[in-house]
Amino acid sequence: MSSVSIDASSVRVRELGHFHIEDTDQTERSQWMLNSPNPPPLWKRLFRPLKDTKFFFSSKKKTCHGNAVSFLGSLFPILSWLRNYKASMFKDDLLAGLTLASLSIPQSIGYANLARLDPQYGLYTSVVPPLIYALMGSSREIAIGPVAVVSLLLSSLVQKVVDPAANPDAYRNVVFTVTLFAGIFQTAFGVFRLGFLVDFLSHAALVGFMAGAAIIIGLQQLKGLLGLTHFTTKTDAVSVLESVYKSLHHQITSAEKGRKNKKLFWLPAVAPLLSVILSTLIVYLSKADKNGVNIIKHVKGGLNPSSAHQLQFHGQHVGQAAKIGLISAIIALTEAIAVGRSFASIKGYHLDGNKEMLAMGCMNIAGSFTSCYVATGSFSRTAVNFSAGCQTAVSNIVMAVTVLLCLELFTRLLYYTPMAILASIILSALPGLIDIREACYIWKVDKLDFLACIGAFFGVLFASVEIGLLVAVSISFAKILMQSIRPGIEVLGRVPRTEAFCDVSQYPMAISTPGILVIRISSGSLCFANASFVRERIVKWVTEEEDSLKETDKGRVQAVILDMTNLMNVDTSGILALEELHKRLLSCEVELALVNPRWLVIHKLKVAHFVDKIGKEWVFLTVAEAVDACLSSKFADP
Repeated sequence: MSSVSIDASSVRVRELGHFHIEDTDQTERSQWMLNSPNPPPLWKRLFRPLKDTKFFFSSKKKTCHGNAVSFLGSLFPILSWLRNYKASMFKDDLLAGLTLASLSIPQSIGYANLARLDPQYGLYTSVVPPLIYALMGSSREIAIGPVAVVSLLLSSLVQKVVDPAANPDAYRNVVFTVTLFAGIFQTAFGVFRLGFLVDFLSHAALVGFMAGAAIIIGLQQLKGLLGLTHFTTKTDAVSVLESVYKSLHHQITSAEKGRKNKKLFWLPAVAPLLSVILSTLIVYLSKADKNGVNIIKHVKGGLNPSSAHQLQFHGQHVGQAAKIGLISAIIALTEAIAVGRSFASIKGYHLDGNKEMLAMGCMNIAGSFTSCYVATGSFSRTAVNFSAGCQTAVSNIVMAVTVLLCLELFTRLLYYTPMAILASIILSALPGLIDIREACYIWKVDKLDFLACIGAFFGVLFASVEIGLLVAVSISFAKILMQSIRPGIEVLGRVPRTEAFCDVSQYPMAISTPGILVIRISSGSLCFANASFVRERIVKWVTEEEDSLKETDKGRVQAVILDMTNLMNVDTSGILALEELHKRLLSCEVELALVNPRWLVIHKLKVAHFVDKIGKEWVFLTVAEAVDACLSSKFADP
């Protein structure tokens, strides 16, 4: 094809295959990028989450009354949907709430025992937090109350601060203080939009952590199930099994777990309560407690008493309580948001994670003042709530009121409840925490994610809960560091019959341009961690002409084009590496061109005068324009 001239003094159009580029348009597009306004300063970027927060007021101008209504509507979602609430919906919520209470009452008592607290504190935790969440939460299905994993976490961490056997009052006070700190951290996560902190515990790590915790919880229930008196306070599997081996003098038979039937959802839901009633009646009639059967004995009834005076803000345990509160806050939020979003996706609505954090935080703060310990969303009870046909969070209110009536009227009837039945109730809820199918899926999709999953599992199983968490988070961080320190560096070629430039390894049909090396850095940042690696890799390709390039390139490399489309940021080490790369390429008589540097990147490159060093004419908007300019330049001529 021959060249066609149009107004030769200003515009030159050159045909390259079917791709046409006008020089003046190319220059203008490059100027758009080079002369873009400066990005917002650092302080604005840091405080943008506060500006974007819509918990309080919307961005539109409103009157004081309108702002007040907006504030209340954002803080209490119940005000939005309660106006459209119908009697038919209450019927469904009433059934779901009663079904939920029948499961919650025995589970709450069992989880309190797991947390090494008196039974009534589990029931207290099923009253105030669900009521607060019903006012402030946005999930329609999630069931709030004590859960096994958080109960285990508290018992394993707080007992290292205060021995519950030697000083139960001090232990309980620390638990309440931990609950307050957990609520404060959760509220802060929501208000300041710090939900990314929860994501440090990845989905894969959570799967492994839950499975390991479920096994540990199950092993610990052997104490109550077998009536063992001498039992270890450690949580690792080896210590627990060793304790069982030393104490066990008789065998038990394992019960076969039934599967849920959607039409008979209420049967597994009410089975724990029926088990408690029947076993309590049997113990009472047979006087089995006098023959060695461990029973609950006294359960304090009545409304939630105030625990404000029991919170500890002074002394040697405050720092440790805050640390445990942070860990508990993250675990509780991760579990609640995971289960809430799962059921929200089924119902086809969006769950605002930041509002959920705010609601969880407020309910735990209120709970710490009303004799509750850390509450969150329960996997098993939420599934029951969903299966029972709940329509709104009113089911949580019905459940809380039912538990409150139990505290007022029926706690005396729980005196003869055997500890073994509570242990079996906890055991029946544990299989839902072990998701082997999801672990297999993680293995197929991402081996590094599976490593985090299995690391969390074995860490919890053979060390401790905190070690399992530490292993999971460390592996997740290591994965991020590996991807940052050794980012992918792709050689691009033009895909036939298109204007797209793609990775030649992924698209073997892509054609590399002779004498021009087009490279894309697959990393969000060019920084101190990866700058040297990127520079040395490019220099090696240029100077040594690796075998992979010899097959596609004819002659030596005469131009290097860096596609910066994926690069979101660059630091001083990254800029220094670019400068060194430019000098090295110039010494080899190789030109350097940049393509589509992002807003923050081009700003920093201009401030550092790097753009001036390579020349503004070597900054392009697209790879195609850069390749075309290199081909039309004298150094690309044969």
